[in-house]
Amino acid sequence: MEPRENSGQQAPAPVSFYERHKKIYIRDVKGWWNTWRWVLVWLTQIIFYGAPWLEWNGRQAVLLHLVERKFYLFGLVLWPQDVFYLALLLIISAYALFLFTAIAGRLFCGYACPQTVYSEIFMWIENRIEGDRSARMKLDKGPLTTRKFYLKAAKHAAWLLISIWTGFTLVAYFTPVDELLAALPFGLSGWELFWIFFYGGFLYMQAGFLREQVCKYMCPYARFQGVMFDPDTLVITYDPERGEPRGARKKGGDANSLGDCVDCGLCVAVCPTGIDIRNGIQYECIGCGACIDACDPVMDKVGKPRGLIRYTTENALAKHFTPKEVVSHILRPRVLLYTAILVAIVAASVWSLATRVPLKVDVIRDRSLLAREADDGRIENVYNLKIMNTTEEPRRYVLSVEGMDGIEIVGDKHVDVASAENHEVTIVVRVPPESGKAGANTIYFDIKAENHEAIAVHEKATFLMP
Repeated sequence: MEPRENSGQQAPAPVSFYERHKKIYIRDVKGWWNTWRWVLVWLTQIIFYGAPWLEWNGRQAVLLHLVERKFYLFGLVLWPQDVFYLALLLIISAYALFLFTAIAGRLFCGYACPQTVYSEIFMWIENRIEGDRSARMKLDKGPLTTRKFYLKAAKHAAWLLISIWTGFTLVAYFTPVDELLAALPFGLSGWELFWIFFYGGFLYMQAGFLREQVCKYMCPYARFQGVMFDPDTLVITYDPERGEPRGARKKGGDANSLGDCVDCGLCVAVCPTGIDIRNGIQYECIGCGACIDACDPVMDKVGKPRGLIRYTTENALAKHFTPKEVVSHILRPRVLLYTAILVAIVAASVWSLATRVPLKVDVIRDRSLLAREADDGRIENVYNLKIMNTTEEPRRYVLSVEGMDGIEIVGDKHVDVASAENHEVTIVVRVPPESGKAGANTIYFDIKAENHEAIAVHEKATFLMP
């Protein structure tokens, strides 16, 4: 096939499917929403960094001990068999997310998401070391001087210190923190080192460099949140009816032909994802309220009412709802359904934990000895009992067996188990030869705590007769 001759037409310009990244220089902002954002930053970090250092009954209060396969939550000790509660926790988290998103959009993203929280912390450090927005822009555009090198080095050193300490704290939830401290700096295991630097490295990269790109391109929540919104969901919204046409107020000019928006650009300068809220609802908006804090003082200065940018709903904006009407539309069927389901699941989970028997027993018949005749002519089977004491104090348990005539346990019928321990004991069960049919017979083991009748387990097993 011969190539076409050049027709003289210019080749079409290449089309890029990827937007070139531009660094966002965020301006500091003060206000009601910013205060609440920092309250959540402090609250979440006090809990995260402080929980591993709390003690309860001489041990770490919150510890997901992978080696011992025990999960300590203050006075509660959970075992791998309690994975049901993990499923309940995930269901509760999912429904809470659905509920809050249906009511007020991306509240979690704007105030409690780890990406938002650590980006705020890293940006605060950046502002204190390199200066405000204009100073940072000037520093980045300038040549590499000694001052610039030291400022950048100090910033990254602080970021790295926080990142490594955060990774250490994460590992402290799975390995006791006193063991980690004793192992520093060269006694840590390979897995502990891996997770400290893996988590710390990702924190350093995402909060220090990627920031808004995580929210815009990597986070799946930003993509599927749209199906969880409706016109009665509270979102941060610009009021175009009131603000347009926008424009600066000039001395002697006719301000009556303009809307309330003075086109100062502060709402864009303070946005952590770099969007212009005046362009309408956008999936990149994380609902942090920074644009509201920037706009309200401007409205005060030009003598206009606050709320040009505000939390409201699409319907309220279009139909001019009163605050009472907004609330009545927020309490719509889907919100009430989410609330009812969430309350029911939480109540069931609390009830299940409150009535949970702190004793678990696994009965395993010794399969190497199917059935044998004892010296007294009775038939005996051997069983291994794994008794898990999930309380914070040692217990003595009384063993008994039922289900066949004349069945009994040979030897000691008491077992002592230390607090939060898994104790294995071998017991011999005998029955008269005429008390059961040949083959498998159903029996039941009863394990009860002395002086605590409520702590008891009724476990099914099989007794083999020759």
